Amino acid sequence: MDYSRQYAAYQEAIESYLNKLFITDQPYGKLQESMRYSVLAGGKRIRPVLTLEFARLGGIDWHLALPYACALELVHNYSLIHDDLPCMDNDDLRRGKPTNHKVYGETLAILAGDALQPEAFRLIAEAPCMSAESRVEAMRVLINACGATGMVAGQVLDTLCHVDSAEGLTLLNRLKTGVMISGAAELGCVASRMNAAMRRQAIEFADQLGLAFQIRDDMLDVMGDESVFGKPIGSDREEGKITFVDILGLEGCARKVEECTVKAKEAVGKWPDHAFLWELADQMVSREK
Repeated sequence: MDYSRQYAAYQEAIESYLNKLFITDQPYGKLQESMRYSVLAGGKRIRPVLTLEFARLGGIDWHLALPYACALELVHNYSLIHDDLPCMDNDDLRRGKPTNHKVYGETLAILAGDALQPEAFRLIAEAPCMSAESRVEAMRVLINACGATGMVAGQVLDTLCHVDSAEGLTLLNRLKTGVMISGAAELGCVASRMNAAMRRQAIEFADQLGLAFQIRDDMLDVMGDESVFGKPIGSDREEGKITFVDILGLEGCARKVEECTVKAKEAVGKWPDHAFLWELADQMVSREK
Protein backbone atom coordinates (compact mmCIF):
# COMPACT_ATOMS: atom_id res chain seq x y z
CA MET A 1 0.00 0.00 0.00
CA ASP A 2 1.21 3.53 -0.83
CA TYR A 3 1.00 5.36 2.51
CA SER A 4 0.73 8.90 1.14
CA ARG A 5 -1.92 7.97 -1.40
CA GLN A 6 -4.02 6.09 1.14
CA TYR A 7 -3.72 8.88 3.72
CA ALA A 8 -4.78 11.41 1.09
CA ALA A 9 -7.79 9.24 0.17
CA TYR A 10 -8.83 9.11 3.82
CA GLN A 11 -8.39 12.87 4.21
CA GLU A 12 -10.37 13.64 1.08
CA ALA A 13 -13.28 11.46 2.23
CA ILE A 14 -13.22 13.00 5.72
CA GLU A 15 -13.16 16.57 4.39
CA SER A 16 -15.98 15.82 1.97
CA TYR A 17 -18.13 14.32 4.73
CA LEU A 18 -17.47 17.17 7.18
CA ASN A 19 -18.09 19.81 4.52
CA LYS A 20 -21.68 18.58 4.14
CA LEU A 21 -22.50 19.20 7.79
CA PHE A 22 -24.24 22.26 9.29
CA ILE A 23 -25.20 23.94 6.02
CA THR A 24 -28.98 24.33 6.35
CA ASP A 25 -30.43 27.83 6.17
CA GLN A 26 -31.45 28.67 9.72
CA PRO A 27 -32.08 31.88 11.70
CA TYR A 28 -29.24 30.76 13.96
CA GLY A 29 -26.90 30.41 10.98
CA LYS A 30 -24.08 32.19 12.79
CA LEU A 31 -23.86 29.17 15.12
CA GLN A 32 -23.39 26.83 12.17
CA GLU A 33 -20.85 29.21 10.66
CA SER A 34 -18.86 29.13 13.89
CA MET A 35 -19.04 25.33 14.05
CA ARG A 36 -17.86 24.98 10.45
CA TYR A 37 -15.07 27.52 11.00
CA SER A 38 -13.35 25.17 13.44
CA VAL A 39 -14.35 21.84 11.94
CA LEU A 40 -13.11 22.83 8.47
CA ALA A 41 -9.96 24.65 9.61
CA GLY A 42 -7.74 21.83 8.45
CA GLY A 43 -5.47 19.74 10.61
CA LYS A 44 -3.88 16.33 10.18
CA ARG A 45 -7.12 14.37 10.81
CA ILE A 46 -5.03 11.67 12.50
CA ARG A 47 -7.93 10.50 14.65
CA PRO A 48 -10.52 9.89 11.91
CA VAL A 49 -7.79 8.44 9.70
CA LEU A 50 -7.12 5.86 12.42
CA THR A 51 -10.82 4.97 12.54
CA LEU A 52 -10.94 4.41 8.81
CA GLU A 53 -7.72 2.40 8.71
CA PHE A 54 -8.79 0.05 11.48
CA ALA A 55 -12.17 -0.35 9.78
CA ARG A 56 -10.30 -1.31 6.60
CA LEU A 57 -8.04 -3.71 8.48
CA GLY A 58 -11.15 -5.27 10.01
CA GLY A 59 -12.34 -6.23 6.58
CA ILE A 60 -15.06 -3.73 5.65
CA ASP A 61 -15.32 -0.95 3.08
CA TRP A 62 -13.77 1.86 5.13
CA HIS A 63 -16.18 4.42 3.70
CA LEU A 64 -18.91 2.85 5.87
CA ALA A 65 -17.03 3.99 8.98
CA LEU A 66 -17.03 7.69 8.02
CA PRO A 67 -19.88 8.59 10.43
CA TYR A 68 -17.92 7.09 13.34
CA ALA A 69 -14.67 8.72 12.25
CA CYS A 70 -16.22 12.15 11.78
CA ALA A 71 -18.22 11.90 15.01
CA LEU A 72 -14.99 11.69 16.94
CA GLU A 73 -13.55 14.56 14.90
CA LEU A 74 -16.51 16.75 15.90
CA VAL A 75 -15.83 16.00 19.57
CA HIS A 76 -12.14 16.72 19.04
CA ASN A 77 -12.95 20.11 17.53
CA TYR A 78 -15.39 20.99 20.31
CA SER A 79 -12.57 20.31 22.77
CA LEU A 80 -10.19 22.57 20.84
CA ILE A 81 -12.69 25.46 20.78
CA HIS A 82 -13.14 25.22 24.55
CA ASP A 83 -9.44 24.60 25.21
CA ASP A 84 -8.57 27.89 23.48
CA LEU A 85 -11.00 30.00 25.55
CA PRO A 86 -9.68 32.69 27.92
CA CYS A 87 -10.83 30.65 30.92
CA MET A 88 -8.73 27.71 29.70
CA ASP A 89 -5.51 28.22 27.69
CA ASN A 90 -6.42 31.67 26.32
CA ASP A 91 -4.89 31.02 22.90
CA ASP A 92 -5.22 33.40 19.96
CA LEU A 93 -4.12 31.00 17.21
CA ARG A 94 -5.13 27.48 16.22
CA ARG A 95 -3.78 25.84 13.06
CA GLY A 96 -2.32 29.18 12.07
CA LYS A 97 -5.68 30.97 12.18
CA PRO A 98 -7.44 33.07 14.82
CA THR A 99 -9.16 30.86 17.38
CA ASN A 100 -12.93 30.54 17.29
CA HIS A 101 -13.60 32.96 20.14
CA LYS A 102 -11.37 35.57 18.51
CA VAL A 103 -13.55 35.48 15.41
CA TYR A 104 -17.03 34.86 16.83
CA GLY A 105 -16.75 35.94 20.46
CA GLU A 106 -16.67 33.84 23.60
CA THR A 107 -20.42 33.24 23.85
CA LEU A 108 -20.84 31.84 20.36
CA ALA A 109 -17.58 29.87 20.62
CA ILE A 110 -18.84 28.15 23.77
CA LEU A 111 -22.17 27.42 22.12
CA ALA A 112 -20.48 26.09 18.97
CA GLY A 113 -18.48 23.68 21.11
CA ASP A 114 -21.61 22.75 23.04
CA ALA A 115 -23.42 21.98 19.78
CA LEU A 116 -20.64 19.93 18.21
CA GLN A 117 -20.64 17.36 21.00
CA PRO A 118 -24.28 16.15 20.69
CA GLU A 119 -24.06 16.40 16.90
CA ALA A 120 -21.27 13.83 17.08
CA PHE A 121 -23.55 11.34 18.77
CA ARG A 122 -26.25 12.05 16.19
CA LEU A 123 -23.84 10.97 13.46
CA ILE A 124 -23.29 7.67 15.27
CA ALA A 125 -26.98 7.15 16.03
CA GLU A 126 -27.92 7.69 12.38
CA ALA A 127 -24.95 5.87 10.82
CA PRO A 128 -26.28 3.90 7.84
CA CYS A 129 -25.18 0.30 7.27
CA MET A 130 -24.31 -0.12 10.97
CA SER A 131 -26.33 -2.36 13.26
CA ALA A 132 -28.05 -1.01 16.36
CA GLU A 133 -25.59 -3.01 18.46
CA SER A 134 -22.64 -1.43 16.67
CA ARG A 135 -24.02 2.09 17.08
CA VAL A 136 -24.57 1.60 20.82
CA GLU A 137 -21.05 0.23 21.25
CA ALA A 138 -19.62 3.12 19.25
CA MET A 139 -21.42 5.57 21.53
CA ARG A 140 -20.01 3.80 24.58
CA VAL A 141 -16.48 4.04 23.18
CA LEU A 142 -16.79 7.74 22.39
CA ILE A 143 -18.39 8.55 25.75
CA ASN A 144 -15.55 6.81 27.58
CA ALA A 145 -13.01 8.69 25.49
CA CYS A 146 -14.43 12.18 25.91
CA GLY A 147 -16.31 12.06 29.21
CA ALA A 148 -15.65 12.60 32.89
CA THR A 149 -13.12 9.75 33.08
CA GLY A 150 -11.50 10.59 29.76
CA MET A 151 -10.71 13.82 27.92
CA VAL A 152 -12.56 16.11 30.35
CA ALA A 153 -10.72 14.56 33.29
CA GLY A 154 -7.47 15.25 31.48
CA GLN A 155 -8.48 18.86 30.97
CA VAL A 156 -9.16 19.18 34.70
CA LEU A 157 -5.67 17.86 35.47
CA ASP A 158 -4.17 20.22 32.89
CA THR A 159 -5.94 23.41 33.99
CA LEU A 160 -6.73 22.99 37.69
CA CYS A 161 -3.99 20.72 39.05
CA HIS A 162 -0.26 21.36 39.16
CA VAL A 163 1.05 18.15 37.64
CA ASP A 164 4.84 18.04 37.91
CA SER A 165 5.96 14.41 37.70
CA ALA A 166 6.53 12.03 34.80
CA GLU A 167 3.88 9.69 36.19
CA GLY A 168 1.37 12.52 36.56
CA LEU A 169 2.08 13.86 33.09
CA THR A 170 1.66 10.41 31.58
CA LEU A 171 -1.79 10.16 33.17
CA LEU A 172 -2.71 13.72 32.20
CA ASN A 173 -1.67 13.24 28.59
CA ARG A 174 -3.31 9.85 28.31
CA LEU A 175 -6.61 11.33 29.48
CA LYS A 176 -6.45 14.64 27.65
CA THR A 177 -5.00 13.39 24.36
CA GLY A 178 -4.39 9.66 24.33
CA VAL A 179 -7.88 8.34 25.03
CA MET A 180 -9.29 10.20 22.03
CA ILE A 181 -6.61 8.64 19.82
CA SER A 182 -7.19 5.13 21.19
CA GLY A 183 -10.93 5.80 21.01
CA ALA A 184 -10.57 6.62 17.33
CA ALA A 185 -8.80 3.32 16.70
CA GLU A 186 -11.40 1.44 18.71
CA LEU A 187 -14.25 2.99 16.74
CA GLY A 188 -12.74 1.48 13.59
CA CYS A 189 -12.64 -1.88 15.35
CA VAL A 190 -16.29 -1.51 16.35
CA ALA A 191 -17.31 -0.56 12.82
CA SER A 192 -15.64 -3.66 11.37
CA ARG A 193 -16.53 -6.02 14.23
CA MET A 194 -12.86 -6.79 14.77
CA ASN A 195 -12.16 -9.70 17.11
CA ALA A 196 -11.29 -9.01 20.75
CA ALA A 197 -7.58 -9.89 20.52
CA MET A 198 -6.95 -7.58 17.56
CA ARG A 199 -9.04 -4.86 19.19
CA ARG A 200 -6.79 -4.96 22.27
CA GLN A 201 -3.73 -4.71 20.03
CA ALA A 202 -5.28 -1.79 18.15
CA ILE A 203 -5.87 0.06 21.43
CA GLU A 204 -2.30 -0.61 22.57
CA PHE A 205 -0.98 0.72 19.26
CA ALA A 206 -3.06 3.87 19.62
CA ASP A 207 -2.17 4.35 23.31
CA GLN A 208 1.54 4.35 22.49
CA LEU A 209 0.96 6.54 19.44
CA GLY A 210 -0.96 9.01 21.61
CA LEU A 211 1.82 9.30 24.17
CA ALA A 212 4.41 9.78 21.41
CA PHE A 213 2.16 12.43 19.86
CA GLN A 214 1.87 14.44 23.08
CA ILE A 215 5.56 14.25 23.95
CA ARG A 216 6.40 15.44 20.45
CA ASP A 217 3.90 18.28 20.98
CA ASP A 218 5.77 19.27 24.14
CA MET A 219 9.02 19.28 22.17
CA LEU A 220 7.54 21.43 19.39
CA ASP A 221 6.27 23.92 21.98
CA VAL A 222 9.93 24.58 22.75
CA MET A 223 11.72 24.16 19.43
CA GLY A 224 9.02 24.34 16.76
CA ASP A 225 8.53 26.89 13.99
CA GLU A 226 5.40 28.88 14.86
CA SER A 227 4.50 29.37 11.18
CA VAL A 228 4.51 25.57 10.74
CA PHE A 229 3.28 24.51 14.19
CA GLY A 230 0.22 26.76 13.82
CA LYS A 231 0.16 28.13 17.37
CA PRO A 232 2.49 30.18 19.58
CA ILE A 233 5.78 28.58 20.61
CA GLY A 234 6.47 28.56 24.36
CA SER A 235 2.84 28.93 25.42
CA ASP A 236 3.07 26.09 27.95
CA ARG A 237 6.01 27.73 29.72
CA GLU A 238 4.26 31.12 29.72
CA GLU A 239 1.28 29.48 31.43
CA GLY A 240 3.55 27.89 34.02
CA LYS A 241 2.82 24.34 32.90
CA ILE A 242 5.29 21.53 33.49
CA THR A 243 5.82 19.37 30.40
CA PHE A 244 7.86 16.32 29.52
CA VAL A 245 10.59 18.66 28.24
CA ASP A 246 11.00 20.09 31.74
CA ILE A 247 11.34 16.59 33.22
CA LEU A 248 13.18 14.66 30.52
CA GLY A 249 14.86 17.37 28.44
CA LEU A 250 14.66 17.45 24.66
CA GLU A 251 17.00 14.48 24.18
CA GLY A 252 15.12 12.43 26.77
CA CYS A 253 11.84 13.29 25.08
CA ALA A 254 13.21 12.21 21.71
CA ARG A 255 14.23 8.86 23.21
CA LYS A 256 10.80 8.46 24.80
CA VAL A 257 9.05 9.17 21.51
CA GLU A 258 11.23 6.51 19.84
CA GLU A 259 10.43 4.05 22.64
CA CYS A 260 6.68 4.62 22.32
CA THR A 261 6.93 4.27 18.55
CA VAL A 262 8.66 0.89 18.89
CA LYS A 263 5.98 -0.32 21.32
CA ALA A 264 3.20 0.89 19.01
CA LYS A 265 4.68 -0.97 16.06
CA GLU A 266 5.19 -4.11 18.12
CA ALA A 267 1.50 -4.10 19.09
CA VAL A 268 0.43 -4.67 15.49
CA GLY A 269 3.66 -6.16 14.17
CA LYS A 270 2.19 -9.61 13.64
CA TRP A 271 -0.69 -8.30 11.56
CA PRO A 272 -0.12 -9.23 7.91
CA ASP A 273 -1.15 -5.76 6.71
CA HIS A 274 0.49 -3.32 9.10
CA ALA A 275 2.53 -1.15 6.72
CA PHE A 276 0.24 1.89 6.93
CA LEU A 277 0.16 1.83 10.74
CA TRP A 278 3.94 1.48 10.96
CA GLU A 279 4.47 4.41 8.63
CA LEU A 280 1.97 6.50 10.59
CA ALA A 281 3.83 5.73 13.82
CA ASP A 282 7.14 6.70 12.21
CA GLN A 283 5.66 9.98 11.02
CA MET A 284 4.99 10.97 14.65
CA VAL A 285 8.70 10.88 15.45
CA SER A 286 9.69 13.70 13.13
CA ARG A 287 6.50 15.71 12.66
CA GLU A 288 6.82 19.51 12.76
CA LYS A 289 3.15 20.39 13.28
